[in-house]
Amino acid sequence: MRLLTHNMLSSNIKGVSNGFPLRIEVEKVAEKQVDFNADFLRNMFPKIEWKAFVDAAKTIGYAELPEEVDSSALESEEFLNKFHHALLELHLEEGALVCPETGRRFPVSKGIPNMLLHEDEV
Repeated sequence: MRLLTHNMLSSNIKGVSNGFPLRIEVEKVAEKQVDFNADFLRNMFPKIEWKAFVDAAKTIGYAELPEEVDSSALESEEFLNKFHHALLELHLEEGALVCPETGRRFPVSKGIPNMLLHEDEV
C-alpha cells in the first residue's frame, strides 16, 4: 500500500467521528521503483493532508520530508524527488492500519489493506 493510498483512507466504523489519519503498524516495507512524473506530483500535492503524510512516512522509516511545506516547494527538484519517493515508491507490504478513535486494526497483507467492517460496525 502506497502512502498515497494511506492518505486517502479513513475509518468508516459506525459512530466514529475522527477516523483519519489511520495509524500505521509496520511489519514489512518495500521500495518499488516508479517512473517520475512532476506534473502528477504537482496535481496531487493540494489533495494530500501534509501532516498525516509526513507522520506516515516517518512511521515507515522515511524522515526526509519537511514538517511544513507550501506550493512554492513544487519548484524544487530535490523536494519533488523526496515527495515522489515517499508518495509512490514506499509500500507498506505487511502490517495494519489502526483507527485513531476506536483502536480497531485493519490488516494489510501483500500491500492490500482490508477495510471491511464487521456487521456490528456498519
